[in-house]
Amino acid sequence: MRTTDGDVVLGLYRSGHGRDVLEAAVGLGVARLDTASNYFRHRSHEALRAVAGDLLPNFSLSTKVGYFPGEHSLAPARLRAGIEQAVKELGREPDVVLLHNPEHSHPDAQMLERACAALADAAQAGLCGAWGVSSWNPRPLVDLEAPRPDVLMVRSGLLVGLGVLEAAETLVARWRPGQVWGMSPFGGSAADVVWGKFDPRIFLRNSPSATRVQAAFRSAYGLPSVDAVAVGTDNADHLRELAGALAYEVDDQVVREYRQLLQPRLQPA
Repeated sequence: MRTTDGDVVLGLYRSGHGRDVLEAAVGLGVARLDTASNYFRHRSHEALRAVAGDLLPNFSLSTKVGYFPGEHSLAPARLRAGIEQAVKELGREPDVVLLHNPEHSHPDAQMLERACAALADAAQAGLCGAWGVSSWNPRPLVDLEAPRPDVLMVRSGLLVGLGVLEAAETLVARWRPGQVWGMSPFGGSAADVVWGKFDPRIFLRNSPSATRVQAAFRSAYGLPSVDAVAVGTDNADHLRELAGALAYEVDDQVVREYRQLLQPRLQPA
């Protein structure tokens, strides 16, 4: 059995930043909150502080830098300025700052190393508690070295393609992050038609009371293996359902069989 010991991260991507869901998260013991400088039309930090500044001390807060109005940049000075701006807008130092989708700028090894160093220097200077990398598509990064990040965030869940899944696992082995977080566990939305046509409860062990949404969410902790999963919702009841999913166990044997089924899709015709 597992509990909500920080394993659920409330993500604010596409969120309306409503106070009700943040209050629900506090009540449920969901202690991590994830945003980015470009979320909510580049106003996420300010909106959080205005709507729920008094609630923020209840959360370990992570944010991301890399996307700026009109461009994506890995320039160290731009990243440092972005982190300083985040601190100003939030009214506090983030617990974690993540380099946001570095693959977007097609970095070489030197560019990535300098960008990571800028975040590591910011953490050492006290502008954030820790640093890391968030990658939607880690495949372009697998041959690049980086200073060991505190956190690596990657897509997780049953709809993640094998190429992305294996690239994420390669980065974990190569970079040896302190923690691995998942994101986008439903591949878009828990209301997508795929979850009505396919029953993910087969991935759980002895869990007849679980809902399909809970099973899909819980399975995301094993594809790839992650310590926490960021999930977005503006619905307090949906968040409660997701938090309850951590009481269930994933059937590791079924996950292995599923990965074997994915393998032929990569083979040439």
